[in-house]
Amino acid sequence: MTQNRLTFAVTPDDNWFSPATVTPLIDGESLVALIAGFEQRRGFSPAGEYSGLIPAYFNFGQLSSYFLGKESRQWPKPDHLWLLGCECGEVGCWPLTARVILLNDTVTWTEFAQDYRPEWNYAGFGPFVFERDQYERAVRWLVSELA
Repeated sequence: MTQNRLTFAVTPDDNWFSPATVTPLIDGESLVALIAGFEQRRGFSPAGEYSGLIPAYFNFGQLSSYFLGKESRQWPKPDHLWLLGCECGEVGCWPLTARVILLNDTVTWTEFAQDYRPEWNYAGFGPFVFERDQYERAVRWLVSELA
């Protein structure tokens, strides 16, 4: 099975004093763009109204634990992640959720869902399988970039 590569884009919002927005990139492509295309092709409405996470607006805990699904107060629940939030900046307004599966050598994002549209079927989106060392390096880079 071909493995994916995780990186993150960390960008300010629309002006210089805005907090950082964290967007996962899968094989160099924004998760926002990937999920928007998927939802549009399936006729979901509204489709793709996501943005990256804004850690300054929500306490995700330690991101190094959060992205492994192991933070003590994991959102939205243990072994699951909010990977994207609403384009308004509030993660809980329109979150994209995925299950994270940790194995010795891999990290997998699967079982994608839109929490407010449980009837939407995300079969065929992912799973995304990352080499665990590469994944953890990407998360460490993110943590250092936000420090």
